[in-house]
Amino acid sequence: MTSCPRCRVPAATGQEYCLECGLRLAGGPAAGPRSGVAGWVPRSALAALVALAGGAVAIAATGGGGGDTQVVTATGGFATLPSSSTLPSPAGDASAGVADWPSGEDGWTIVLASLPQTRGSKPAIARARQARARGLQAVGVLDSSRYASLRPGYWIVFSGVYASEAEATSALGSAREVTRAATVRHIVP
Repeated sequence: MTSCPRCRVPAATGQEYCLECGLRLAGGPAAGPRSGVAGWVPRSALAALVALAGGAVAIAATGGGGGDTQVVTATGGFATLPSSSTLPSPAGDASAGVADWPSGEDGWTIVLASLPQTRGSKPAIARARQARARGLQAVGVLDSSRYASLRPGYWIVFSGVYASEAEATSALGSAREVTRAATVRHIVP
């Protein structure tokens, strides 16, 4: 134990400040060199050494010669709109009033209903006929398992085949008069 030179209150060995008057005491840890500050230099040097070694290993592992690496970029002209903005009409049994999706075609449509295939195709065909009877054009049924953009295992009752999402969205109003659940979907084979 020592005492504070100002107020003479006892202070413990290694105490940095007097608890009574706040004077910095000469025997405290702040008086000598701080071990925390001096320790950062060797730690920084060690970190730099490890980083350099890691860089050297990375260069050696990848060949590091620079080589004849060639960056290839694709360039092209401007996209042009097709002369007809609507894809071919779905083909199907005209007498039944139910169409099929055009084979291999990528496009947009309005989904009127999505029915599980466990019930068979008859309910889906019946829904398509009802929609056709209520005035929708190009109404058909497709098997969702055949299309990458759809969840497999459903019969999809659709209306129309469109080249763009905008075209399908513009026809959505009339489809929603038939079924409020009608949505626009992208069909990708």
